[in-house]
Amino acid sequence: MTAITATDIVVKVKGTTLLHGVDLEVRSGEWLSIIGPNGAGKSTLLRAIGGAIKSTGSLRIGDDELGSLSGRERAQRVAWVPQSPVVPPGMKVLDYVLLGRTAHLHPLASEGSGDVDVVESILTDLDLHPLAHRHVSTLSGGERQRTVIARALAQQTTILLLDEPTTALDLGHQQEVLSLLWNRHQQCGLTIVSTMHDLTLAGSFADRLVLLAAGRVAAEGSAVDVLTEPNIETHYGAQVSVRREGDTVLVLPRIEPPNSSESTKPDPNEENLR
Repeated sequence: MTAITATDIVVKVKGTTLLHGVDLEVRSGEWLSIIGPNGAGKSTLLRAIGGAIKSTGSLRIGDDELGSLSGRERAQRVAWVPQSPVVPPGMKVLDYVLLGRTAHLHPLASEGSGDVDVVESILTDLDLHPLAHRHVSTLSGGERQRTVIARALAQQTTILLLDEPTTALDLGHQQEVLSLLWNRHQQCGLTIVSTMHDLTLAGSFADRLVLLAAGRVAAEGSAVDVLTEPNIETHYGAQVSVRREGDTVLVLPRIEPPNSSESTKPDPNEENLR
């Protein structure tokens, strides 16, 4: 089954075209990672899929046109973690994550014990339970990011959109959050569409990659197919070495120390002192 079908998606903002006729298909239960240089249109495409920005073309969630779904129906099927989420002032972690249950409540109804149980479990999984009664505004960047992801997971949707989900996380919590998402992806069939700057991480967790450049799809396929030295040099303008370790594709920058070519030249002053 297909979870998301995007056909000829065009996004224009103030006369500037950000996406040029993008076609994209995401299979149900697949993890697709969208990569590309800054300004390629990664976040724009994710926002279009989530209905947060206007686009032309066709966007379907399952068999339904995105535009035919009400806001409540969309929130029951698609959860979105933006790069810069808006958190209501004075809100505690537990209350903020509980907002993720709103789409499942009848109008004017309040959360029940089942909703609290769902949130408690997610807080534990994301190592946030000790922070449950802290105000979100007092959290570190990494704690805040995990809280936003927890709210999205509390929606219990079949599709999760993640815009740079590990940017504010240290190495340990990057691995923890991505492993948790991977487990839900594998065990529950959660469909994930993410954007990532870290190419090694993107290739390690995603089933498939789509490389965007200048608002167009430049390459798509497995990490082996997409994460090639010519692709990265062409579209990122970066010199890298791409290596394989088992099933992992490692993208390593090739960096020459400044003046490295001159460091081996003899010092003429030293010669004169002999």
